[in-house]
Amino acid sequence: MAAEAVAAVEIRGALARLRRGTGLPVAFGGLVESGRPQIRISELSGTTTAALSSLAVTAGNGLGGKAVTLGRPCAVMDYPSSRHISHEYDVPVAAEGIRSVLAVPVVVRRRVRGVLYGALRSAQPLGDRTLDAAVAAARDVEQALVVRDEARTLLASAGPEVAAGAKRADGADGADGTGGWEQVREAHAALRALAPRIADPALRADLLAACGLLTAPHPAAGTSLAPRELDVLSWVAAGATNAAVGERLGLRPETVKGYLRSAMRKLGAHTRGEAVTAARRAGLLP
Repeated sequence: MAAEAVAAVEIRGALARLRRGTGLPVAFGGLVESGRPQIRISELSGTTTAALSSLAVTAGNGLGGKAVTLGRPCAVMDYPSSRHISHEYDVPVAAEGIRSVLAVPVVVRRRVRGVLYGALRSAQPLGDRTLDAAVAAARDVEQALVVRDEARTLLASAGPEVAAGAKRADGADGADGTGGWEQVREAHAALRALAPRIADPALRADLLAACGLLTAPHPAAGTSLAPRELDVLSWVAAGATNAAVGERLGLRPETVKGYLRSAMRKLGAHTRGEAVTAARRAGLLP
């Protein structure tokens, strides 16, 4: 799936969650256009016209542009008469018939990547609950973009040197002496932990495929672990305790122990360290 299509899916899903969480009848949004200081409204939910479709919102202009510039949520009770925003977009806003509007920026690593809007067709105050629900929807998009960025980085960096690094990592104590490869292991574990939380199946598959590029290209025949067993062992390999693994994966400590014991049994290991080493030799871990 192309990056633009993946982004569209995430924005569309976030708008649906925004409407459910806030009760607002109208929602729309989009991402920052590459190389341009503007948002392109690409997704609409609950609208009755196409007036807002493909609208380019420049940073600093209108409510969304203000949210981009400030990097924080903004709202107005009556868009047409508000003195707190500029009015470059009054015509499409009036055509859609919306009055009370909120705009929440999507911020990834301190950079605004998009904006989600929610709106009413009447001039009413938008309370804290409504704003909090809209912010939560934006956070979902932020997380998805972080995962997509990480997956893209892994795919771009994957190559023969990755497989060579996996072989170097296959030591008796699991250490290879390079801090860089430890960071790769931590990234592998973190991305596997994020994968189950990705709603879009194509993006989730791409993420797991990127994780697979960090392991040996041809896992040993007959050796396999269940996804959750591999998730747990990935964090163990990164040095996490059972309690920390549970926090990362949202599992109870007893459940973590169960997955770890199962993985050890399949790998013929008697200790955590032996299990990690065996998994690396089998090409299941970086």
